[in-house]
Amino acid sequence: MGKLTAKCIVAGDSSVGKSTLVQLFSSNGSHFLKNYSMTTGIDVVMKTVQIPDTGDSIELFLCDSPGKAVFSDMTEMQWDQPGCFCLVFDVTNEASFSSCTKWLQKVRSKTSSAQLPAVLVGNKTDLSDRRAVDKLEAQEWAVRHGLVYFETSAKDLENYELPFQSLAKSFYHMYQERVENFKSLV
Repeated sequence: MGKLTAKCIVAGDSSVGKSTLVQLFSSNGSHFLKNYSMTTGIDVVMKTVQIPDTGDSIELFLCDSPGKAVFSDMTEMQWDQPGCFCLVFDVTNEASFSSCTKWLQKVRSKTSSAQLPAVLVGNKTDLSDRRAVDKLEAQEWAVRHGLVYFETSAKDLENYELPFQSLAKSFYHMYQERVENFKSLV
């Protein structure tokens, strides 16, 4: 098969760490944003992910979206037909977790696929003394909505790559299933 391409929407409220996670993943952990600047448009970063035990890879086009409502109309136009979705919240901010339902509805309204590989990421686990969202609550929400749950600490470089690797594998397997279904029709 070789190389596939997938548009990955990265969404969530402002200041949850979306841009930092994207930058860490695309730079293999060597670029942590210490000086934060608010994302005002969609920043697109490409990263090739090798699929284990195959000779195949996925080119993930990570579309880092702003979290402020004032930018939503402009950026949602760029969300059409995503291949996968990464929803990020801050484990120390209950409101950012509550907003996940809104973000999920917005992204799902932009796809015609009933099966959109998606992950929920609870970021900032390094701030455990300020934690406001229980891990079990977040896991249950993710399962209820068909997402895989991950916890990360961009600051401590913990698990930042796992959500994106999971999305690439899920997208690859979904593509393989579609090819097999198509072959069975012929």
